Parts: sequence; structure tokens; C-alpha cells
Amino acid sequence: MNKITLLALAASLAVVSTPAAAQDAKPMGFFVTSVGIGDGANLGGIEGGDAHCTKLATAAGSTGRTWKAYLSTYHEDKRGISARDRIGKGPWYNAKGDLIAEDLDQLHIMPNLLKRTALDENGNLIKGRGDNPNEHDILTGSKDDGTAYFPWEKGDHTCSNWTSSAEEGSAQVGHHDRHGGGNVSWNSAHASRGCSQEKLKSSGGAGFLYCFAAD
Repeated sequence: MNKITLLALAASLAVVSTPAAAQDAKPMGFFVTSVGIGDGANLGGIEGGDAHCTKLATAAGSTGRTWKAYLSTYHEDKRGISARDRIGKGPWYNAKGDLIAEDLDQLHIMPNLLKRTALDENGNLIKGRGDNPNEHDILTGSKDDGTAYFPWEKGDHTCSNWTSSAEEGSAQVGHHDRHGGGNVSWNSAHASRGCSQEKLKSSGGAGFLYCFAAD
């Protein structure tokens, strides 16, 4: 087989293999925000959280997807909006194509979520237990099944529905690295010490969010 024939064969294989490789690529449908909004748990409401997710996803090259922050809300008379009802049905993949969960049941029972897979929108690791600083507290306002708290369950867990950056109040947070505090829940590990940026930092957070493609 001469050199020209070999080159032609190689070119032919490249044409055949390129569409298959593209077809195998999994679009990002989940990430942890690389930065917070910067005003503690005041996100500008739940819509502000969604907008932050969309902004970061777009900057990372994701287009044509509807992004939702994994956040629940509080209502004084009834259960608020639940995070799990906002984020679509899955499946969700991280920025490197790793499957996080096939559907809502897997996400809330046995997700592939730990420090190695809970990446930001650019595919980078988020600092966790053992890093300086530890930033594994992720704002959720949710119970471990992804639902909002009832008003009689120790009150507001959402820093006034994501509008407060006061020293007082609290928000429920999860641990993206599944370590620390005796509770390894990714979405409902403990309450923050307050709603301000400094209070979030004091318990191991930076105001980061989980973002999911809901389409």
C-alpha cells in the first residue's frame, strides 16, 4: 500500500469517526458555581439564583439550555417551592461528561456526587474539606429529598427566600464533597450560621449554588 493510499484511508477514517465522537459527547447539565453572587445569601430571590447559573453556564459555552439553581423557598403558611420540582427530570452530566444522575430518584437517593464529580462550570474542582479555605457549603434551603421545609419545621431555611445578607437568619446547605459535620448529605447537611457573606464563610461556604439544566 503506497503513501497516497494510506493518507486517503486515514482521511476516510477521520471523516467517519468525527460524527461518532461528537455523538458520544454529553452536554453539561450540572455544575457548582465557581463564584457566588458575593452578597451572602442575598441572591436577588430565587430568580437571581437562576440568572447567576445562566450567566456562568453561558460564559462557559453552554447555549440553548434552561438553567435553574437548586434552591427551595419558604412560605409561612404552607410548604414553599421545592428545589427538586424546578430542575427537570435528568439525566445530568458534569462539565467533563461524568453522569451525575439519571433522574430525580437517583439524584436524591444515590447520586454520583462527590468532590471529584461536583465540578464547576469550567470543569474545575471546588475546594472542600482539607482545602484552604474550605468552601463545601452549597446553598439549597432544602431537605435531603429535595423538598422545601414546612413552616413548622424550625422556620425559614432560606435567608428570607434568598433576599437577606444579614448577620442573623440561616440557610440550609449541602456538602458538595460529602464530608464533614457528621452529615454527608450533598444537599442538606446543616444550617448556616447566618446570611451574610462572612457568616457563610465561617461555616465553610462562599455562597455557591448547584445549577441544573431543566430542559
